[in-house]
Amino acid sequence: MEHRRFGRDVFVRLDPGDEMHASIRELSGYGITVAAITSGIGRVRDTVIGYLDADGVYQKVVHQAPMELLSTQGNLAPGPDGPFTHIHIVATDDDHVVHGGHLFEATVEVTAEIHLRVLGEEGVPFQREATESDFVRLAFCNLG
Repeated sequence: MEHRRFGRDVFVRLDPGDEMHASIRELSGYGITVAAITSGIGRVRDTVIGYLDADGVYQKVVHQAPMELLSTQGNLAPGPDGPFTHIHIVATDDDHVVHGGHLFEATVEVTAEIHLRVLGEEGVPFQREATESDFVRLAFCNLG
């Protein structure tokens, strides 16, 4: 992974073998602890995506074959166990069938280019907190 920061904008290039969540969490080591993930494109494999069903249980689908990453959104925030990423993606397989949802994991196949907007220059605006049901939710911080 390589990244460059220009003001509040961070541009990240992930290389083959990089895992998306782990790589973005590494940015906290460079002082980037709270950010909105605004876009991401590239090619990924071993992708696990899913959705939260009506019972509050994540339903997951594994896509081992490479897919074109069309769109990425989410955030990076401090969490109960360190940096926490919440990412959603839209990707297409080689037959142009589109898949999307909550991203559990994805390994970069060729490259991934991700943009983040750093938040919280005057304090941490939000963080992640664990709930009684082991769900990690967004919690807004009092800034003033």
